[in-house]
Amino acid sequence: MNPKWNCIPPTQQQLQAAQELSKAIGISPILCRLLIERGITDKEQAEKFFNPQLKELLDPMLMEDMDIAVRRICKAIENNEKILVYGDYDVDGTTAVALVYNFLKKSYDNLDYYIPDRYNEGYGVSRQGVDYAFENGVKLVIVLDCGIKAIDEIAYAKEKGIDFIVCDHHVPDDQLPPAVAILNAKRFDSTYPFKHLSGCGVGFKLMQAYALEAGIPFRELLPSLDLVAVSTASDIVPIMGENRVLTHFGLEQLNSNPCTGLRAIIHVCKLDDKVLSINDIIFKIGPRLNAAGRMSCGKKAVDLLVEENYSHALELAENIDQENDKRKLDDREMTKEAEEIVKRLESGTDRHAIVLYDEKWKRGVIGIVASRLTEVFYKPAVVLTRTGDVATGSARSVSGFDVYKAIESCKDLLENFGGHTYAAGLTLKVENVDTFRQRFEEYVSEHIEPDQIQATLDIDSDLDFKDINQKFFKDLKRFQPFGPDNRKPLFRTCNVYDYGNSKVVGRGHEHIKLELIDSKSGHPLNGIAFGGKGKYESLLQTKHSFDICYSIEENNFKEGDILLQIESIRQGKQEPRRDS
Repeated sequence: MNPKWNCIPPTQQQLQAAQELSKAIGISPILCRLLIERGITDKEQAEKFFNPQLKELLDPMLMEDMDIAVRRICKAIENNEKILVYGDYDVDGTTAVALVYNFLKKSYDNLDYYIPDRYNEGYGVSRQGVDYAFENGVKLVIVLDCGIKAIDEIAYAKEKGIDFIVCDHHVPDDQLPPAVAILNAKRFDSTYPFKHLSGCGVGFKLMQAYALEAGIPFRELLPSLDLVAVSTASDIVPIMGENRVLTHFGLEQLNSNPCTGLRAIIHVCKLDDKVLSINDIIFKIGPRLNAAGRMSCGKKAVDLLVEENYSHALELAENIDQENDKRKLDDREMTKEAEEIVKRLESGTDRHAIVLYDEKWKRGVIGIVASRLTEVFYKPAVVLTRTGDVATGSARSVSGFDVYKAIESCKDLLENFGGHTYAAGLTLKVENVDTFRQRFEEYVSEHIEPDQIQATLDIDSDLDFKDINQKFFKDLKRFQPFGPDNRKPLFRTCNVYDYGNSKVVGRGHEHIKLELIDSKSGHPLNGIAFGGKGKYESLLQTKHSFDICYSIEENNFKEGDILLQIESIRQGKQEPRRDS
């Protein structure tokens, strides 16, 4: 689908404000406009944004029930009670479990960790997990990245004399589970100033509070920030506010001295000599950690992340890498099959949502397939498969549309559901799938806006090549780490020409390496259009001008060299090139 380019010209007032901020902080007015859009309007706010400080982290005791949770952990340690650290099987859950387990393990031995099996137990707290805790003499369970809806399961645990501390960031129902403490900034009664921590981030705040109570220096927590950065990037939570501080220092830790397990994954990803970024986490590290839970058992990811022997960690990482290769194969096959089904079903129809069910599909990959369908067809997508007597599925959404609310509107048909605005999971009886498909479509068609079902590139600013210099690029890099609410800026340059040296590259000859020049500068810039061969090759050969939408990157093969990563190319005013 060809994306719509959305570029709103700045008002005179915005231009004036950007000029004033530019004079105050000494960076380009174009970049100052980006700061203002992020709510940063003066020098003090800009310095705070560009220079995150650990002292800006919020007091963990501001979170409801934190004092109760810390007291319960201290009581367990004083009485030598066995503690079980329990988490979800995805990246956020496994990093959270590893963080809490590793930190407590430094001073307390009577603990264990548990990750539910995706295929045998399903998402969240399971009765099987509670039984495991009971059989192993556990008195306290710290559950991370799930548990906010586990009302029956935690009541069952309570009957067995097991207490729960719930650390979650998913949207709760009106009724909360009967846990000793519930740490979740999305609680209806929460006054915690920041609402968007990852599950691992909530686990970090719990350990921060515990360290305060136990007299453990804050510096002892810093090595665990690499796990927080991995979870925050992988779970696609906003990288502003407290998350910006956690991720900034987490990336520093990841690049300077990652834990043994992450060091092994970095090696397997062939990233040893690279300065790691959010993209490296999202596209390389995160998928591998996720693959364990998708293809076999998420406990393998925790085994890796708590391992201290590098040789053993490398073996575990290589095993997970092999599972990721299998995951990619399943992903490709299922996505191709799902796309063909959608094309067949949508022929001659005007559907606003996608709901697919196939009992043969692998449960561990359906979330990825839902994401792919959303990217290709730009509609909210739910992909379901059969697990025992029920259908289980994953939902993904398009920008601006709350898929969680859409699923919640059908809750009378569901056995269970949970998630976020853009991603959710659900379970329902197989006989309810058709009714759910109809109801979900009706809700989406009534609530989705027309511009939400068209792929859109939100362009931050027009830019001339003459403005792209080392100073501009250096200042732009200070906006990192990028992520939701602080996304990587997109720029537009009009009337661009092929300088004559562009060529097709890549193993499958699917990408285009570009050498471009615009009408206002005298020097060319390099660019790359991934997957651009079939889309843009003929346009580049016309020798007429065209417009490009792009982000500005650093060339991995030449340090300090600027590279334009082309997101889209379209015909310009068809001006012929004027050679000087």
